[in-house]
Amino acid sequence: MNIRDELPIDHQLAGVYRYGAAVSGAILLVFGVLGFANRLDFFDTTGSETAGLSGNGLLSMVSVTVGTLLIAGAVIGGNFASTLNMTVGALFILSGFANLALLETSANILAFRMPNVIFSFLMGLVIGTFGMYGRISGGLPHDNPYWLRRHPEQAAAEEERRRRLAAAGIGAPGPAPEALGARGARGAGPDRPAPNRDNHRESARGRA
Repeated sequence: MNIRDELPIDHQLAGVYRYGAAVSGAILLVFGVLGFANRLDFFDTTGSETAGLSGNGLLSMVSVTVGTLLIAGAVIGGNFASTLNMTVGALFILSGFANLALLETSANILAFRMPNVIFSFLMGLVIGTFGMYGRISGGLPHDNPYWLRRHPEQAAAEEERRRRLAAAGIGAPGPAPEALGARGARGAGPDRPAPNRDNHRESARGRA
């Protein structure tokens, strides 16, 4: 799928991308700062617990860097925030798989344990979902800005059809076409009241 700069300025989807990046970035930033506050060894592969997760100085630095990047993306907003969320989310999921294979080995330089792996998967899914929201789907509604930009000819044809219907008065507030047809069949028009059956009966009795 071709990902282009298709989001209109100040579109409501931009808020989703901003909030997703800001919240995720704040979580990572807090985790990294707590790691630095605990003065963790930089390359300790056994790790020390911080906020329920194992970590070392290197993991704290990575967390602060990625968290700062996500917050910067939230400030910029738009398609940049969306693309950044998708990219970081994918990297988190890949990191989960890679570090799962490195558990209990000397190559576990980020001091991952199983809770870290689970957190990496979950965080990746959350951040990626924020980035893909309203953008990556096979069934986007036709008023979605990405659908409009990816299908300009069909969007123009639908807009022209709406103009013609509006010019013809179809779709305007009022009685349904079926109701208008039924009234026309009885001889009633917009300026002519519908016949009253009681008046017909009284007229017939008077003539008798």
